[in-house]
Amino acid sequence: MSGAILVLNAGSSSLKFALFAADGLTTHLRGSISGLGRAARLSVTGPMADRVASAAPPDPACGQAEAVAWLLAALRRLPELVLLAAGHRVVHGGADFTGPVQVGPGVLEALDALALLAPAHQPHNLAAIRAVEAAWPGLSQVACFDTAFHRTQPRLAQLFPIPRALSEAGMLRYGFHGLSYQHIAETLPAVAGAPAAGRVIAAHLGHGASLCAMRGGCSIASTMGFTALDGLMMGTRSGAVDPGLVLHLIRERGFGADRVARMLNEESGLLGVSGISDDVRDLAASADPRAREALDLFVYRAVREAGALIAALGGLDCLVFTAGIGEHAPSIRAGICDGLAFAGVRLDQACNAAGAGRISAASSAVAVYVIPADEERPIARAVAALVAGQDTERA
Repeated sequence: MSGAILVLNAGSSSLKFALFAADGLTTHLRGSISGLGRAARLSVTGPMADRVASAAPPDPACGQAEAVAWLLAALRRLPELVLLAAGHRVVHGGADFTGPVQVGPGVLEALDALALLAPAHQPHNLAAIRAVEAAWPGLSQVACFDTAFHRTQPRLAQLFPIPRALSEAGMLRYGFHGLSYQHIAETLPAVAGAPAAGRVIAAHLGHGASLCAMRGGCSIASTMGFTALDGLMMGTRSGAVDPGLVLHLIRERGFGADRVARMLNEESGLLGVSGISDDVRDLAASADPRAREALDLFVYRAVREAGALIAALGGLDCLVFTAGIGEHAPSIRAGICDGLAFAGVRLDQACNAAGAGRISAASSAVAVYVIPADEERPIARAVAALVAGQDTERA
């Protein structure tokens, strides 16, 4: 093996990982360790999967750092592996980090300071970086940011209508899921041809959910804002709510900041509205009318936000669904497409039910696609470009 790039996508309860060839294109291995901290489960696929999975499985009670250490120990047992670098998904890059950056002490300190803006994600992203440094000292590491893709947005799309001094202090609409949208922007031309350069809305619908308006493969607007709490209704996150509601909870209900944050981040969304589950599959299988209302509200909010992005784009040429719900919930896709019929969206019901790549009808003025999410590949390509020519570290 001539060299490989390790990509880590660390979350609060899971660690996704992939091993790519030095060019950042060929995949040797993909996997995840889910259920961290309670019942860790390993899943791996790819040409090297059997050899990694043959190692003693990680401790079911392992946390993020232990999961990373287990993975690196398993990789070290591959004698032919030459690990060039590790790339990481980091949710928030703020105003200063507009592209991939090699990690050093100053970078880590700056990213630590941004953790307040993404408390559910950033600490876990940075913990994985520190775990790699502890287990494999000296290995080059690169941070790739979910916010970076959206820095092409025009200034008006990034501004809140708040006092200018606050905007100048960095209180802007940053947008998130950028690595997922970057993958869509890079993949769509081969799928859709010329319309990919036109007016596109990509819908990243998973436990976290957002929409991104793209023109010429660049972000021009997004539903997420200063934090990943804004915009669409999500699994447990509320999405956009009236700021006056938050003030009411504080003034009249006695909620403190931590209680408000817990409610909006962990107790709202599909879970909060249904009172049953944050999982679309559970709600779709339920006969409880609260489950149906939660799903209907999810669709309504997506259609409403998409309408705003269509206005920002001046029309719509392509609609792309991605991520867990976007890829695997045909009823949600159908509901959103029905709601966007005013924009010329027409669904091929059979293709949608089958999960085909293109699900729009021949008569549709808007091409509609389902493209699997792949946040790891843009990271691998960025790492390959950034560390090209560096000395390798041998496993």
